[in-house]
Amino acid sequence: MTDLSAFPITRKWPAKQPELLQLYSLATPNGVKVSIMLEEIGLAYEVHKVSFETNDQLTPEFISLSANNKIPAILDPNGPGGEPLALFESGAILVYLAEKSGQLLSADPAQRYETLQWLMFQMGGIGPMFGQVGFFHKFAGKAYEDKRPRDRYVAESRRLLGVLDQRLQGREWVMDAYSIADIAILPWVRNLVGFYEAGELVGFDDFANVKRVLAAFVQRPAVARGLKIPA
Repeated sequence: MTDLSAFPITRKWPAKQPELLQLYSLATPNGVKVSIMLEEIGLAYEVHKVSFETNDQLTPEFISLSANNKIPAILDPNGPGGEPLALFESGAILVYLAEKSGQLLSADPAQRYETLQWLMFQMGGIGPMFGQVGFFHKFAGKAYEDKRPRDRYVAESRRLLGVLDQRLQGREWVMDAYSIADIAILPWVRNLVGFYEAGELVGFDDFANVKRVLAAFVQRPAVARGLKIPA
């Protein structure tokens, strides 16, 4: 049997199936990127819920795996060279799983880097900006009388949606084929208009191509499953 006891995280979240990839996550836009990816590629895994309500992400066990105390994180007992690999940051995990499985990231160098370009677009732009809109529109920031911070993030989010909408003009997906770029970007779009309830605020109806591709995305069976993991 695979021994993962050297990893402190397994003391808080013991692995029932240590031979499988271990996922530590929550059903947030960043968390579901990895569960969707795992469902899409068909790689068996064991999931562990990292609850924000009990500050699991701040425990020494979780930080031993995810130095930035953010979900998701994985522990793959079958990493490079057959050795266990611990990894955090959702973008890095998507690239790793794509390369491990040979799926959803083109082997063609030009296509590969173009896909990574759009992955970075989400990591550096869409995620942070949409998250700020959520804070100022739905959470504690909504009580601020000064709406200039909110409006700044709303304006930038509209700009980013415009960039994405232009990219999707005449396209089924961000790249020629469905890829990790879609898996990174579209959960954040879904969260913006769904959980954050900011569709009207950002004028989401103006972005017909984004709406079309988001609708196709959530209809994928693997996406439907991944969005619910962990329960």
